[in-house]
Amino acid sequence: MAIKRTLKPDPSMSMSSMSDLVFLLLIFFMITSTMVSPNALKLLLPQSSNQVKAKPAITVSVRHGDQFYYVDGSTRPLTRAELESKLKLALFGVEDPTVSLHAEKTATMEEVVKVMNIAKDNRWKVILATSPEGRQ
Repeated sequence: MAIKRTLKPDPSMSMSSMSDLVFLLLIFFMITSTMVSPNALKLLLPQSSNQVKAKPAITVSVRHGDQFYYVDGSTRPLTRAELESKLKLALFGVEDPTVSLHAEKTATMEEVVKVMNIAKDNRWKVILATSPEGRQ
């Protein structure tokens, strides 16, 4: 006579706790991604009523009192020679290369013109970044 066991292990697994965890992680990453600032340098940009919607390939920042340049929000300063070589490397083979120039409102015009000359010599487009009027 065969004795049957009435207690068998249940092979199914509840996925409700896993879905809760996934949604919590999703909410966490959505909130933290909005807190990330695109530029590591805090610049006070000049104001303008016109805004350009072009997509820049690379960003160059110029701060007041510096004779250094910062590329793509990096905190490592570059000299003019380093800037030109870094831009050439980054924009090599890019279709319609565009440089977004983030020059602080109080930065010297000489430093801004140097970046513009590098772009002109290499036939790149330059976008001068501004903040919307009425906003600091």
